[in-house]
Formats: sequence, C-alpha cells, structure tokens
Amino acid sequence: MTFKTALKTIAACALLAGATTSFSQAPAVQVRDGWVRQSVPGQSGTGAFMKLTAPAGTTLVGVSTPAAGVAEVHEMKMDGDTMKMRALKDGLPLPAGQTVELKPGGYHVMLMDLKAALPKGATVPLTLRFEDAKGAKSSMDLTLPVGAPATAAAMPMDHKH
Repeated sequence: MTFKTALKTIAACALLAGATTSFSQAPAVQVRDGWVRQSVPGQSGTGAFMKLTAPAGTTLVGVSTPAAGVAEVHEMKMDGDTMKMRALKDGLPLPAGQTVELKPGGYHVMLMDLKAALPKGATVPLTLRFEDAKGAKSSMDLTLPVGAPATAAAMPMDHKH
C-alpha cells in the first residue's frame, strides 16, 4: 500500500468514525420521571411519558423501541369539543433550559403494534433521536419502567351527550 493510499484510507476511517460518533452521542438532554403505561394482552398501543430538559435547544425527532412496530411522538389537544391525537411529523421542539413534559392528554410517545403485553413492573427500552438547529443528530437510549394505566378520572375528556 502506498503512503497516499494509506493516508486516504485513514482519512476515510476518521470521517466515518466522526459521523458515527456525532450520531451516537446523546445531547445533554435530561430525562426525568419516565414511564410507560401498562397494556393488556391484545392491546395494540400504549404511551410513554417523561420530562425532557435540554440546556441547548434541540428537537425530539424520533423514537424507536423493540417493544413496538411503530413509535412516534404525538400530541393530544382539544379541537372544539373533541380530543384529537396527531403525530408530530416535524418533531417536538425542546427550547433551551425549559422542561417539556410528555404526559397523558398532551405530548407523549405513542407505541403502536405492540409485540407483547407490557405488564406493570416490566421495562421498555427506548431510543430517543434528536436534531439541533445546525442539523447535528444524536440519540439517547433509555429503559423505562411500566406503570399502571391511568384511571378514567385522570384522562381529560369531555363527555357531552
């Protein structure tokens, strides 16, 4: 191998290593109070909830888990008299220094096409994917505990008949 070829190979490896590192390093996003709502056999979806704080502004652009076929960042909000849920296609902005709460009835991670029931006491691995204003991508691996489902009284719904 010539010196020139070796130098090109080393440069290519350094670029690949840098690209891999920049994606795999998580931003300094703090995650608190994370949990996943328990499910029962036959139930196809559930939610994951947590509080996220980023010292520098970033956006939660994606989520993945081996526990579900699909994982998306969703928002629930009232539209007139109806509570509607939608996926946030552009992600969830995390303003610098502000805590954004993912909670039942608001922003949350929706887990769909569950591979198996998630009983209370189990854990669910999640990977959160972020992108900052400069386009730098990063990810964070979490393992969240499964908790009891919310009671009907805890769910914000309008029951007009």
